[in-house]
Amino acid sequence: MPNTEQKAQHNLERIAGNPYPGRGIVIGLSEDSRHIVQIYWIMGRSVNSRNRKFVIEGDFVKNEAVDPAKLSDPSLIIYYPLKSADGRHIVSNGDQTDTIFDSITKGGTLEDALLTRTYEPDEPNYTPRISGLVDTTADARYAYQLSILKRINERGSCGRFYYNYEQAVPGIGHCIHTYAANAEPLPTFAGEPFEVKLAGKADSLAKQYWDLLNEDNRIALLVKTIDVHSGEASVIIRNQYSK
Repeated sequence: MPNTEQKAQHNLERIAGNPYPGRGIVIGLSEDSRHIVQIYWIMGRSVNSRNRKFVIEGDFVKNEAVDPAKLSDPSLIIYYPLKSADGRHIVSNGDQTDTIFDSITKGGTLEDALLTRTYEPDEPNYTPRISGLVDTTADARYAYQLSILKRINERGSCGRFYYNYEQAVPGIGHCIHTYAANAEPLPTFAGEPFEVKLAGKADSLAKQYWDLLNEDNRIALLVKTIDVHSGEASVIIRNQYSK
């Protein structure tokens, strides 16, 4: 039976073998145990979705149109994928980043925030909302959390699933993404977040995960590292298109 590291390495092929995993989150611990790592990527098939890049804005990262003149509908594609407040680091695939940010700055939780949200209203795909949180404060209950909100039946019911990891394992992350395959309509991610390998420093991780993504559909990727001792954070971004 393969061990955790072997499974995590093999699961990288799961990402590479999917031409359209959509938007994805990976959270875990670096090999040297010095940094918590957050990876986030976006992909796109339409002109509107492809017309995006990541831009660093202070401690946050936002999506921005590469060519504003070609932006037809910003409602589900322009948002902040990364925000942080008081040692709590949020990553998500939509404007629920703001909902989580507002909740935790008022003493609430990831769960409190997401109880007010549902999957995206983009019929017929009903894209799931995926979110993650790293809490580096002294009273943190988990090393990191992941969540997915998705449509679970034809009546439109929303299933809210939370995955809370008490301990981080060196060199291992957990990955969740929006789509199971490239089809019409796009099938929703199924199952639990899966283990993936986190090998090397931030620049190596950015290259490795960027290269895993389908070259025709990848749009942007970021790697955020958070020092487990100092709390200092830094971000690397890669954009397919930029001006």
